Amino acid sequence: MLSPDDKILSIDIGGSHIKATLLDTGGKLLKEYEKLVTPKPATPKAVVATIMQLAKSLQGYTKASAGFPGLVKNGIVYTAPNLDNESWKNIDFDKILTDSLGCPARVLNDADMQGLGVVSGKGFEMMITLGTGFGTAFLMDGKLMPHFEIAHHPISKNLTYDEYCGQKAFDHCGKKKWNRRIQKVLGILQTVFNYDRLYIGGGNAAELTGKFAENIKLATNLDGIHGGVKLWDEVASGV
Repeated sequence: MLSPDDKILSIDIGGSHIKATLLDTGGKLLKEYEKLVTPKPATPKAVVATIMQLAKSLQGYTKASAGFPGLVKNGIVYTAPNLDNESWKNIDFDKILTDSLGCPARVLNDADMQGLGVVSGKGFEMMITLGTGFGTAFLMDGKLMPHFEIAHHPISKNLTYDEYCGQKAFDHCGKKKWNRRIQKVLGILQTVFNYDRLYIGGGNAAELTGKFAENIKLATNLDGIHGGVKLWDEVASGV
């Protein structure tokens, strides 16, 4: 649980950049949002080193939250398809960050953390992130539901959502065709999940064109990083 004087180092680990900021318990930014290029190869050691470099200019934190691009259960990373996947298997990242930063730390899937930061908290809501890969999160009345790695489910021929909508697809297809693909995906998600609201975040959300249904809202990475506070709400996050 949070105390009124806590300051949270909120970290977003992405395939292209690692971002961080300092928040108070109300989600207000206490320092400017900063980012560094994700190291290659993005091994646990290299990622932690980058986080520590960001933390130097964000001093004063008493707790830390990190959104991670892969399957995370109880702070343990099982997959990291857009990082150095083999080196991340069964990594207790909660413990590694706690020991490295010298304060309690919690890790959650990055789409889950962004979802906590942007949803209204009413009804069945879904978050998708468009970046290096394709992230998803589901929330009911503001509470996280079990995480599904929809990114690795087939959508077209032999392509998964990651391969169909991720950064490589954007670079290969171009903006116009990629947007047609996203519209197809949105139609599928509405039919399959029948959500009340859908939020779209991630770096490539800025590349979206066309019209969207009234229950679809765009969210910035800055909006999503506010989930770093909600991650410490055990009721909402399910931690």
